[in-house]
Amino acid sequence: MKTGTAHLPLHSGKSPSGLLQRMKALSREITVILIDAYGPEEVLHRLSDPFWFQAFGCVLRFDWHSSGDTTTVCGALKEGMKGREKELGFYVAGGKGRASRKTPQEIEAICEDRSINGSPLIYASRMSAKVDSAAVQDGYQIYHHSFFFTDQGSWAVVQQGMNEETRYARRYHWLSLGMKDFVCEPHWAVCCDQRRKGLNLVARESDPSREAIAAISNEKPEFVMKEGKKVNQLYLSKDHPVPMEEIRLERLEKIFIQIHKKAPENFEELLGIPGVGPKTLRALSLISELIYGAKPSFRDPAQFSFAHGGKDGHPYPVDRRVYDQTIAALGGAIEKARIGDREKIEAIRRLSVFGRRAI
Repeated sequence: MKTGTAHLPLHSGKSPSGLLQRMKALSREITVILIDAYGPEEVLHRLSDPFWFQAFGCVLRFDWHSSGDTTTVCGALKEGMKGREKELGFYVAGGKGRASRKTPQEIEAICEDRSINGSPLIYASRMSAKVDSAAVQDGYQIYHHSFFFTDQGSWAVVQQGMNEETRYARRYHWLSLGMKDFVCEPHWAVCCDQRRKGLNLVARESDPSREAIAAISNEKPEFVMKEGKKVNQLYLSKDHPVPMEEIRLERLEKIFIQIHKKAPENFEELLGIPGVGPKTLRALSLISELIYGAKPSFRDPAQFSFAHGGKDGHPYPVDRRVYDQTIAALGGAIEKARIGDREKIEAIRRLSVFGRRAI
């Protein structure tokens, strides 16, 4: 299931080399201790929790509200785990930019070496990215994708998208536990402090729209094009979440033909077809609304902006139980970590600051 999303301001620049090396060591030791104590699946649980992940980044000395928290923490953990993966049964693939596009190949290589069935993992990686980049059109373009998995085939995803207009980033968390459907309410918790309307084809209330889109995708391309032209004649209002000026049917005809040849049985199969992206789904959404009256949801899945709330009650009161659990988990792991005294003391000091803020 999709477990959450965080919303963070974009920050430029790179993490200092000395800091990054310490982050690698500390993230590795904390992860090793957690695996020793609870097993690799528990680490997936924690990484997929946007609250715990945010606190983890803070303990590693990163800004609590920086977009770089995602890329640097995931990168540090990936580098820190090198050489220990087989021993721990915990693997990291993907990353930022070009590295994100190599995720399927990395997963395949690891799985071949470990005799793991990699097909479901590769599918999960591709579908989680496809959902957040195409089925949820919230204005954020995915540019970071990290995939964590175990020998047992359990997995978690931490990926991030960028909105160049607002200069904010949004982080999306996924977890395989309880995964039943990639395209219906995969969110567990969505965290951000900016909300906006956008096409949300994975909302529960979009179920009729998903069914209608799947039905239309099996119609002949000529029929789809004919109905699409009617959509462009509706003269939708400028503030419509799917403005008609974004629909360019002449550019979509080839993908409509490809979809018809694939004959997808449902929306998830349609979404998985190469080439089906945001523009295709926007067009099919409007056409399905015109033919079947099936209106999709435009509800932003975002809910909260901070890891544990604010002491002033905004955007929501501090949940002390969750806060204490996070501190206890990180504190115990740091105490047992085989790292230098200086790094250990500073990490514990930062945790104590968090604790005082919750009082």
